[in-house]
Amino acid sequence: MMTTASDSCKDGASKSNDDGVCEVNDMLHNMSTADNKDGNDVSVISVCANCGKEGSDVNNTCNKCYMVKYCNAVCKKKHKKKHKKQCEEHVRLAAERRDDKLRQVTEELDDMLFKQPPRYEDCPICFLRIPTLNSGWRYMSCCGKVICSGCSHAPVYDNQGNKIDGGKCPFCRVVAPRSEKEAAEREKKRAEAGDPIAIYNQGSNYSLGLRGYPQDFTKAFELFHRAGELGNPKGYGTLGFCNMHGDGVEVNRHMAMLHYEMAAMMGDVTARYNLGIEEKNEGNMKRAMRHYMIAVGSGHSQSLNQINQLYKKGHATKDDYTKALRLYQEYLGEIKSDQRDKAAAANEEYRYYGENLDRFQFDR
Repeated sequence: MMTTASDSCKDGASKSNDDGVCEVNDMLHNMSTADNKDGNDVSVISVCANCGKEGSDVNNTCNKCYMVKYCNAVCKKKHKKKHKKQCEEHVRLAAERRDDKLRQVTEELDDMLFKQPPRYEDCPICFLRIPTLNSGWRYMSCCGKVICSGCSHAPVYDNQGNKIDGGKCPFCRVVAPRSEKEAAEREKKRAEAGDPIAIYNQGSNYSLGLRGYPQDFTKAFELFHRAGELGNPKGYGTLGFCNMHGDGVEVNRHMAMLHYEMAAMMGDVTARYNLGIEEKNEGNMKRAMRHYMIAVGSGHSQSLNQINQLYKKGHATKDDYTKALRLYQEYLGEIKSDQRDKAAAANEEYRYYGENLDRFQFDR
């Protein structure tokens, strides 16, 4: 099940950061070259432009400019030559107004789209920035906290400084689930409580048929959309990928780009990268660069590689590439720690920077 763009806006735009996208989408959808659809009420004219007859039955409107009415088709035909110049001029002016509005709407959308997105929060234990790489953090279904890979891997101690055995949550000290079934039950309770990460995870389970869930794309898409409404950008980003590549739904590039944009504005670095790829493939190198640069600032290494490629091909300057390198180094400075390094060295699954292996990332 996929919604139309207008349905998507009606269902949840006011609840999340995609308000502007939906407002712009509705404005574009409702545009017309007709003046009476641009805000001027000219539909009250009830005098035939040819013979001067008045009355409510004078309702045969010029279907090009909507400026004049006739009492019948005969009068409309007779008056056509006299009205032609005025009609064409009105349509031209209306088209100019429409184009001006379109440019204004596009500029407003770009201002929102390329605004610096919110960053991931800090780890509630070590207070360092949570890495954007999926393997760099863990979601705890017991308390709903997101904990960095370093704190998740490190030993847990009690208030006496004694090491606690048994695999307890480093934040709430609840014993970790002993089975996939128990983990799924905990996640289900979190989802019922409105936890956007748990809701997204449930959507992934339905999408892939994991953890005892039947494969159900309709249910999965409902949960992805709900997760996005509640503030999890991955929900919208995943919907974008599914629409772009026909994963469980027919290919719909328009809806894919809309969902990618919603996710990117909410901070989903993979969606931002995918927007850059799409812009590059359309030949819009400057827009692609803007997406890649934002993604690099959030630690996306492939975006840095893309900027390097654009630099080598003459689509980016040396200053652009230097800036991208500086942004990436600044990001690494915020997330690196000895504890996280130890975790990554002990287990590849705790790697917290480098190549992104997100299955919803698309490379072309």
